[in-house]
Amino acid sequence: MDQLAILNTTGQGPVPSLEGRQPIIDKGTLQPEDDKDLFVDPPDNANQQHLKDDISEDGHIIRTGRDAADHLLSIRDDGDPAITFRSLVLGTIMACFQASMNQIYLFKPTQVSISGSFIVVGKTMAGVGALPFWIKVIKIVNPSPWGLKEHAIAAITASAASGGAGAISVFTVQDLFYGIPLTATTVILSTLSIGLFGYGLTGLLRPITVWHVEAVYWTNIPTVKSLQILHWDTVKDSKPLRYFWYSFAGMTVYEFFPAYIFPWLNSVSIPCLASMKATGSKAAILTNLFGGALSNEGLGIFNISFDWQYITSGATSMPLKLQGNYLIGIIVCYIAFLAVYYGDAWGGRSLPFLSTSLRTASGGKYVSTKVFIDGVLDKEKLAEYGLPKITSTYVWAMIIGNAAIGGVIVHCTVFYGPDIWKALKNGRKGIYDDRHHDAMKRYKEAPWYWYVAILIFAFVLGLVVVIKEHITLSVGSYITALVLGSVIAPFSTILYSRYGNGIATNQLMKMVAGLTSPGRPIANLYFSSWSHSVISQSLNLACDLKMGEYLKIPPRAMWVTQVYGTVLGAFINYVVMISIVNSHRDLLTDSNSGSSVWSPAYFQSLNTSATTWALANYLYSRAGEYFIVPLGLAIGAGAVLLHRIFVIFVPRIGKISTSDFNLPQFFAYAGYLGFNQTQSCVIFSILFAGFFTQYYLRNYKPNFFKNYSYVITAAFDGGSLFVLFILSFTVFGAGGPEKPFPIWWGNSDGNPDHCPISS
Repeated sequence: MDQLAILNTTGQGPVPSLEGRQPIIDKGTLQPEDDKDLFVDPPDNANQQHLKDDISEDGHIIRTGRDAADHLLSIRDDGDPAITFRSLVLGTIMACFQASMNQIYLFKPTQVSISGSFIVVGKTMAGVGALPFWIKVIKIVNPSPWGLKEHAIAAITASAASGGAGAISVFTVQDLFYGIPLTATTVILSTLSIGLFGYGLTGLLRPITVWHVEAVYWTNIPTVKSLQILHWDTVKDSKPLRYFWYSFAGMTVYEFFPAYIFPWLNSVSIPCLASMKATGSKAAILTNLFGGALSNEGLGIFNISFDWQYITSGATSMPLKLQGNYLIGIIVCYIAFLAVYYGDAWGGRSLPFLSTSLRTASGGKYVSTKVFIDGVLDKEKLAEYGLPKITSTYVWAMIIGNAAIGGVIVHCTVFYGPDIWKALKNGRKGIYDDRHHDAMKRYKEAPWYWYVAILIFAFVLGLVVVIKEHITLSVGSYITALVLGSVIAPFSTILYSRYGNGIATNQLMKMVAGLTSPGRPIANLYFSSWSHSVISQSLNLACDLKMGEYLKIPPRAMWVTQVYGTVLGAFINYVVMISIVNSHRDLLTDSNSGSSVWSPAYFQSLNTSATTWALANYLYSRAGEYFIVPLGLAIGAGAVLLHRIFVIFVPRIGKISTSDFNLPQFFAYAGYLGFNQTQSCVIFSILFAGFFTQYYLRNYKPNFFKNYSYVITAAFDGGSLFVLFILSFTVFGAGGPEKPFPIWWGNSDGNPDHCPISS
């Protein structure tokens, strides 16, 4: 079969020869001797609405990745078309939306990763073909009902395109804090190189990061379940589908209130209301404890958020063991932040309580361009201007963040090592323990050398940028970055695939960059992009590859789709980034907290990290003030080793398995608020939503959990993000002048949660 035939729109490959019949519907918990029941003659109705998938009613409680594969996700495969003209066109449109939204969220007070959030648009647009006026016009491009695999291809194209948002952050920092002009060539070629290298790496790691049954990627499930009910059910006959549309419509109407009209709903704080007239030091203490509506405002203790755009289905789809690590980590984070600040650790009392920006010794703003001329350290200027200071809470976050990085490598080795080694040995024999992967054997796999070709192409693109674009990064450092990213990627992806959350490796990459490119913060940022961002891209694309397995998308169609989406996203992210930076430059560079709509915290954090590691010899050496920060790596690695020994001797405490306490995840959350990746006001709501869904519904309402919870929360995602997309480009200033809603009690001109502002 030639390549064109393999990628045709039938979506079908070799069919198992079991009496000439093909798999139509999953039978959930069948034993191997009942496998013959998985194959039935195809009915006339392509959607098979009359067939009941007993996966939905077996009452099995979902705890592990195998539970999800066997009892939550169907292996039904209708053999419908995948890559079509229609799916590519709609995928391009959805890519513009999702890539734009992921880029926008980097500039917002809470970092949210958007995945498959706008899948309903496909179903709606395909319905246009039914209108009489259009029948003759679009008969060729809309010849049949819009199918699940076409819809999935469009969603995965959008997801691949949105992965470049993080990679493009280096250019945002360069533009905002160093005044070094950017060219479109540098941005787009670099983003393409990072994205495609990550994808090539993903392909080579598939046996352990995609094909393993425990590599479930929990955030995939709302999207997978929603796509299935949208295409396998009808509103008339399906209660879950009706719930989906009710939820989508309700959230679309509601989200205008917390997002624009009534932002107090995003941070409801009774302590803030009770103390809103406090002044002086008392006001500062109260705001440090309870404020949380703005980045760097406070810890947000007891705050409740009613804004779904920041809660998302990610909060409800994470496994219960992750929710537990999250809760314990956040409690420790609160205690540690208060201890290091009010204990004046590292001279923190003279600096803000929370801040990701560089400070002078007196607490003022540290201007990087005064000591880094054209991105290179001027030692005379440094001696004149002095070394930067870092807030004590941010120092703690860096220490504990490094502990998470050191811990993840050891954790994956000592806890998952035997299982991964077994999977690799079985993979060489073509044996995989996931029924979804077994069901994919009817399609031709994308060969490993396709991914190697992508790796080589991406490497050359990056090399061109390093040599030609004057980014202060040497060729040797560029190669070191790629090697380091390739080594760390499998560990980070394995943890993410099993827990639903990964470990940020930015700190490690900037540490190494400080050694390879001392005195060069711009080079430090680029080094991190070709290491940390490569890992991030590899992880995101592995997540989408697993979604393709759940939805039975032919692997070669997935390869084409993800490459196309990655290339498309490089251009979209560049346009959105430039638009926002040019429109809100003053707020993003001069403000510590930003506003309730736009926040500079993420980019300030990147700049602070890059600048301080460029000064590693002064700040992090044995004689430096922050020497303990790099020691976090050893602390984390040693703690995980001790934990593994403890698990051997004490496997359980009561009903709780001691191996469920995941130290890398705990460490990550124990310093989470220091990096200001989220508004602290949403923490309690995220935890409540997660425990309600993963503990109560999962254990006591298992059928409701499997049939409704993922569907409803995915609909909430779609409705809230649809509204935010409209608001961003009409009134929030992403594409033009900002048009704020009139000031009133629910839209305060001070702190939105009405916490007192100290004078």
